[in-house]
Amino acid sequence: MNGPLTHRAAVTPGATAVIDADRGERLTVADLDAAVERMAGRLAALGVRPGDRLAVLLPTGRAAVEAVHAAIRLGAVTVPLDPQLPEPDLADRLDRAEAAAILCDATTERDAIAAAATAGVDESAVPVASVDGSEAGATALAGRTPEAVVPHDWALDSTLFVPFTSGTTGRPKGVRLTAGNVLASAVASAVRLGLDRAETWHVALPCHHVGGLTPLVRFPLYGMTVVTRESFDAAAVAADFETYDVTATSLVPTTLARLLDATDGSLGPSMRAVLLGGAPATGDLLDRCRDRGVPIFPTYGMTETASQIATATPAEARAHPGTVGRPLFWTDLSVRSENGDERPPGEVGELVVSGPTVSPGYLDDDRSAFGPGGLHTGDVGYRDENGLVWVTGRTDDLIVTGGENVAPATVADAIVAHPDVADAAVVGLPDDEWGERVAALVVPHDEADLSAADIRSHCRDRLAGYELPRTIRFGDVVPRTDSGTVSRNAVRERLE
Repeated sequence: MNGPLTHRAAVTPGATAVIDADRGERLTVADLDAAVERMAGRLAALGVRPGDRLAVLLPTGRAAVEAVHAAIRLGAVTVPLDPQLPEPDLADRLDRAEAAAILCDATTERDAIAAAATAGVDESAVPVASVDGSEAGATALAGRTPEAVVPHDWALDSTLFVPFTSGTTGRPKGVRLTAGNVLASAVASAVRLGLDRAETWHVALPCHHVGGLTPLVRFPLYGMTVVTRESFDAAAVAADFETYDVTATSLVPTTLARLLDATDGSLGPSMRAVLLGGAPATGDLLDRCRDRGVPIFPTYGMTETASQIATATPAEARAHPGTVGRPLFWTDLSVRSENGDERPPGEVGELVVSGPTVSPGYLDDDRSAFGPGGLHTGDVGYRDENGLVWVTGRTDDLIVTGGENVAPATVADAIVAHPDVADAAVVGLPDDEWGERVAALVVPHDEADLSAADIRSHCRDRLAGYELPRTIRFGDVVPRTDSGTVSRNAVRERLE
């Protein structure tokens, strides 16, 4: 099976494939196909071969689209990485991915080189290549003479992508997504959302997340156009919806709320589907969408399932506020007790998923999440008598803020690394804008003079921006249980 762009180029070469909203550029399918062919040939000249892993450190834009499809054409496995990661975290991912090459641009070049050095990557064996020239010592990809490339014949069980997720323990996991996973997800999503013959999908989510990555793969399958934005700006995105007659987009509750704040009416007359996921939507946000006629499809998904697991239609979202709808086509979802027994309708348990969208496992072959019945998600919820799915929390204390997973232990460890901190505990607190905000109770050493600003400054170089504690309180002791674990309810009482 060749890549979807190879097929699309033979069918509708003159159709618009990509609109780069940051630069106002339009590419036809034929234009994109030629650019992908050049990039694939240059990556081959760089030494990337079928089966190799290509680390991609790029913002969501034309270059990212070309990189994803060039890797598919070449037969390489794309490892999308977050450009905003602190150097130690980026180095850890590079080390574990064992990439054959690292692709960056002018905005990420220095970080890529520094992280590669920290990871001990030998640049003579694993080159760092920039897609738009080089100012910091990376190889200029455009300087390579493209080699001839035969479109790769993909088997459905071959690994296509390895996106990273924080997981429930705080350590990121590289998720192996196969060509079959991605194809099954694309089909199931289209069955649930429908498909406009003139579909134009706006992508402002980062492409290291499945929410931003999957539209970049699906658009040639669907025959749609994608509009890309390198970062989210509510006014610019709202203008894009009008300018480019956008019909569909993926958002998290925080970005949707900001768009509603930035606009007077709906999200544009052509908008037919807003896929809303990443975190639970508040009742207030759902009410605003209902009152303004925003066609939201609340969804529940995971990196391990190539995106969506269950998605509610706008009618279901209006009639049953808070539900994430029903499982998608081919997806089986059960609710199970701690001993693995299936729960009846209305009873809460862990959500367990099986079907062709479920990953075969992680980079390190950790199979702990894959047990009887399928993938044990770590999420808690139930199905009602009508089969609708409701997600009520986590089996652990993971914080979900603005669509990002934050492990409390990761933040607490960073805080305790401050020389004037004796102890710390981190929990999530409800937040109208972010869903949850990261909050910390900090115990200073005796006579230490600490401020909240000191803690944030200390953490800024150690944590991603969404992990920084937004609420910080100081105390004499962290409440703990008899077993020595943090009493999170007691910590919340002191922080609220």
